[in-house]
Amino acid sequence: MPTYEFICEKCKKSFAVIMKISEYEKKKFQCPKCKSRKVNQQITSFQTITSSKS
Repeated sequence: MPTYEFICEKCKKSFAVIMKISEYEKKKFQCPKCKSRKVNQQITSFQTITSSKS
């Protein structure tokens, strides 16, 4: 499952959420510290592992 990183506009705390893409599409994110829904997704890098050789 993908990991999505956010930062809260209210308390400025950053946090990560691991969820399915279908859950992400519902867009019901909440800061775990202050419970605010005013959060912005952060751009992050990612790495994939495949079974085929290139």
